[in-house]
Amino acid sequence: MQFFGYFLLMPIVIYLAFNVLYLLLSAVAGRLGKADDVPISTKPTQIRRIAVLIPAYKEDKVIIDSVEANLLLDYPKSYFDLFVIADSFLPETLQKLATYPIKVITVEFEQSTVQKSIAYALHQLPRNTYDIVMVSDADNHMRPDFLQRINLAFDQGWKVVQGHRVAKNTNTGVAVFDAMNEEVNNHLFRGGQRALGMSASLIGSGMAFVPDAMMHGMSRLQTIGGYDKELEMNLLLDGFHIAYLKDAYIYDEKVQNLAVFERQRSRWIAAQIHFIKFYFTTGFAQLFKGNFHAFNAYLKGLIMPRTLLLAVLGLGVLIGLVFLNIPILVTMGSLLGVLAFTLAISIPGYLWKKISAKDFLLLFQLIFRMVRSLLNIKAASKSFLPTPHGETETKTP
Repeated sequence: MQFFGYFLLMPIVIYLAFNVLYLLLSAVAGRLGKADDVPISTKPTQIRRIAVLIPAYKEDKVIIDSVEANLLLDYPKSYFDLFVIADSFLPETLQKLATYPIKVITVEFEQSTVQKSIAYALHQLPRNTYDIVMVSDADNHMRPDFLQRINLAFDQGWKVVQGHRVAKNTNTGVAVFDAMNEEVNNHLFRGGQRALGMSASLIGSGMAFVPDAMMHGMSRLQTIGGYDKELEMNLLLDGFHIAYLKDAYIYDEKVQNLAVFERQRSRWIAAQIHFIKFYFTTGFAQLFKGNFHAFNAYLKGLIMPRTLLLAVLGLGVLIGLVFLNIPILVTMGSLLGVLAFTLAISIPGYLWKKISAKDFLLLFQLIFRMVRSLLNIKAASKSFLPTPHGETETKTP
């Protein structure tokens, strides 16, 4: 009887095993391989003109600080411009921005989204002026050498590059776990993917493109939120591959409370579900066309969010214990152990040092909030749910 029940669950077990083994392969590869960085001491063949697009929706609290930080880049001042795409800003914020050597593009939409702001700004850029277009979030601070490293990557022939986004703040338990999640993503879906010979995943900021590639990729977006997965797929369908620069750091504000965490995850899951449905036929067709980068991008889209994966495997172990079902207990326990090992080798040491014993209790709250976020995905798929920024921050060393 136990084995009959296990047989009925086989499709679920196969899907869960696919999740865990894919993540394990990426984690091990990330440990063994290397990214696409060029030593900063390398002399570039040319200094490219770079437009940095900063889409910002009601980001009055953080935008001035970000502008001031990003104007300090170690890149020739006449070769890069910051474009703040100001959506629903206060008049006094716009007046303050006008005092800086930047360009402000004001936008207003009936339904605001990041991709609408970026698409509008792309069409405002003077043609043939910029060699590279980069996207940075309103709260992001680029490390001073960031654009230098981007320029060196384009020297190597890359046309799409993803930088290394890390936490700007680790001042709450939620922020630390969010920072861990960011670095796990970097290890698995950027470093690990490049080690396996696949394209790195885009992440929505800290990414750079040749202008024509970005414009063509943005012109075909269908989703409301989480546009990075769809943009990545469009670029891969066009034949572009994506580099990952582990040493090109851009600092991003992490969510600091459970309510914001839940809201953000609802938006991400809604975008992921849209991606899975919209690109189902296209994604699998790429395998037979020999476009393994695009097919792999679709496979990554099928991966369950890791917090949910932990919850499902933990529930499976519990069911095995309660009903004394040895096959389920052994299978789910083994998968849970492999997943725990995968996550452990993907998190950098400096973040482990920031976790206290009581913070592990917070993990169960995060899992509960992640599960509850599933109830809001319908609303998230139809409306823009921005992540608020500007709470008190502490810098990550």
